Amino acid sequence: MILYILILIVLIFIGLKSVKILRPYEKGVVERLGKYNRTVGSGVAILVPFIERIVKVDLREQVVDVPPQEVITKDNTVVVVDCVIFYEVVDAFNATYNVVNFYQAITKLAQTNLRNIVGDLELDETLTSREMINAELREVLDVATDKWGSKVVRVEIQKIEPPQDIVDAMSKQMKAERYKRASILEAEGYKQSEIKKSEGDKQAAILEAEGKAESLLRIAEADKKAAILRAEGEAAAIENVYKAIHEGNPDDGLIAIKYLDALEKIADGKASKVFLPLESSGVLGSVAGIAELFKEDKE
Repeated sequence: MILYILILIVLIFIGLKSVKILRPYEKGVVERLGKYNRTVGSGVAILVPFIERIVKVDLREQVVDVPPQEVITKDNTVVVVDCVIFYEVVDAFNATYNVVNFYQAITKLAQTNLRNIVGDLELDETLTSREMINAELREVLDVATDKWGSKVVRVEIQKIEPPQDIVDAMSKQMKAERYKRASILEAEGYKQSEIKKSEGDKQAAILEAEGKAESLLRIAEADKKAAILRAEGEAAAIENVYKAIHEGNPDDGLIAIKYLDALEKIADGKASKVFLPLESSGVLGSVAGIAELFKEDKE
């Protein structure tokens, strides 16, 4: 009975040794007597006990965190660069037999190539060219890890830290640039404001001048109409007077009386001397005649 139990235990142990289960994301490299025999996929793998062994390889995408390192840029500035690498195994055989420690190998490879890439760039280019650094580093690592049965999916630069004095200088430069842009915007705003104000004053002056011109034009039109009306009135008055004179058949006496009225107006002033035209002697004679007529009427 004890012998049967021992045999059963040995059979169970042999069964456990000969049957292996692989997960969907795993592949197995089977060795027979220390020599590569075959590669098996996920599921149940049957092995020959004590003769074959299996090495499981994980096919999922994995992350390698490259430790931060100091890198000297082209303009002799020391920066600290930190990156991560995402890779996946595509060939279980090469991943098993072509590299001993993949994590350490890809870490050192990434650090070396990162120094080469960043060393060809100046500090400003390094800070603004992360995508370019990621692409170049991924391409270099992908070629190098091809024989290791792995594929570098992507590389991401986590941080690039310049020295503190460079950071302070960049901060001052950024502040100065912001102040400069603020001053330019303020000056531009003031300029636009003055231009708008000048344009407004110009338009106001034009409108005022147009208003004055229109007002003067209307005043001139009114004066013109008034002068025409006055002239027409005076013409009508003269015509009426002329008509009345001719219809009344005036004699020399009427003319003499009008002349005396005119002389009264001429003498009505502050002047001490009055000059009369030469032709006035005839009119004065008429005046004398009128005086004689008045005397005769009185008698």
